[in-house]
Amino acid sequence: MQRAIAKSKFIRIQTRKARLVADLVRGLPIEDALFQLSFCPMKPARHIKKTLDSAIANGELQHDMRRDGMVVSEIRIDKGPHMKRAKSKSRGGRAPILKRTSHITVVVAEKEEK
Repeated sequence: MQRAIAKSKFIRIQTRKARLVADLVRGLPIEDALFQLSFCPMKPARHIKKTLDSAIANGELQHDMRRDGMVVSEIRIDKGPHMKRAKSKSRGGRAPILKRTSHITVVVAEKEEK
């Protein structure tokens, strides 16, 4: 079974929110996944769609896979590093702010014939 992988790293999106969008398209055929992502109003959908497009292109160019025979076999959203910032508080104090990042990995594979 042929597999094509695409990764996007250091995306400025919280991991928890991106996993909600990733659950929408995990296991779907390519056309359904693209349709679902293009109409999803959440911000991570845009980044996952770009990574999915890259994985599709990798499959077509490197592995000679057909677009209509592909399925999203795996989507993984991993934690990236935090950017640490601070917000001023009363009496000279500070409150930490963590700006979180994510790593997105999309794997597409050919449909298994039964």
